[in-house]
Amino acid sequence: MLKLNVPGNSAIRPLTIDRDAILLVTENIEFPIALRKKSALLVRANESFISGGFAMVLVRDGVDHARLPNQNVLGLSADLNYLAEGDVVRVSKNSRLKTLYRRGARGVSLLVTERCNSFCVMCSQPPRDVADDYLIDEYLEAIPMFDRSTVEVIITGGEPTLLGDRLFSLLKALKSFLPETAVHVLSNGRTASDIELARKFAAVCHPDLMVGVPLYSDIAALHDFVVQADGAYDETLRGILNLKRLGVRVEIRVVIHRQTYKRLPELARFIARNLQFADHVALMGLELMGFARSNIDELWIDPVEYQTQLKEATHNLVDARIHTSIYNHQLCILDSDIRRYAVKSISDWKNEYMPECAGCSMTHECGGFFSSAHIKRSAHISPIVE
Repeated sequence: MLKLNVPGNSAIRPLTIDRDAILLVTENIEFPIALRKKSALLVRANESFISGGFAMVLVRDGVDHARLPNQNVLGLSADLNYLAEGDVVRVSKNSRLKTLYRRGARGVSLLVTERCNSFCVMCSQPPRDVADDYLIDEYLEAIPMFDRSTVEVIITGGEPTLLGDRLFSLLKALKSFLPETAVHVLSNGRTASDIELARKFAAVCHPDLMVGVPLYSDIAALHDFVVQADGAYDETLRGILNLKRLGVRVEIRVVIHRQTYKRLPELARFIARNLQFADHVALMGLELMGFARSNIDELWIDPVEYQTQLKEATHNLVDARIHTSIYNHQLCILDSDIRRYAVKSISDWKNEYMPECAGCSMTHECGGFFSSAHIKRSAHISPIVE
């Protein structure tokens, strides 16, 4: 697991910045002078000469500080050994460093708000009513620094649509600076029940935009219980219909746990009959963070125990010619008949493999575990030997 937000060590030299700085990381000491004011030079070893002009110098342990230019210098802990050329960081006045973008990551996740209009019982990012509009300002400054080859950017929260027009400014910036990058907005879909909000998604005219919307049951009362909001089921369905009506691609996301697994086949049939136009359906394992951890006794079920329902649901969707994937499950616990639908979906910064995986011939294809699986995981994990 990678730590993306950690304190630095400014004891090397006090920082002289009056505001948080968004900086592009480079290891090139010959970096163009015109770009250095928005860049941080990453020093891995003693250099014979380091030219100045950079907004900041980031140094590993063991670097001779006397060789460094007389400017802002931040020492890096071992937690930040992953930093590399092309990454983008925010350095705060109190010397804390947050990694906003990693060029080598499989996908980039941007948390745009912690506010939400739902209160899902298994939410891994529990909502907070905080003033976090500054996050969009940070991303708007950072996005022009992202590498054009970035495969995907995931917009997550909280509920991103609560930002209103600020969200769509962000989407337009991504379209302008990363025109070949897929954008995936994770929304509960409820605000899109307002056709005007749905129209704003369509008006972005992004060539590769998808909105991921959770649907937890074919029964309104059960969906509303999971999201802890009366009327959410109807709003969610109207939101999905509005988005698709306007040509916005929609993914339906189903998190499987003790409250939802029994009706998984029925939900799949409901989707196949009524929402066959869905561009993708993701059947997802549980991440034991936030409320999921607090409610673990009511939510946890060993995935082996719902393989019958998962297999039937998968085939119901596939038979309806709906693109279907299984997320957050280990190959060894999946029925062999549906392993081919499993994908590596866990963000690499919180992805791990457990001791039970040693000797498995399928590790390179398996999605592994959330780091929170140290709390609880299937009792049936075992290496696949082929």
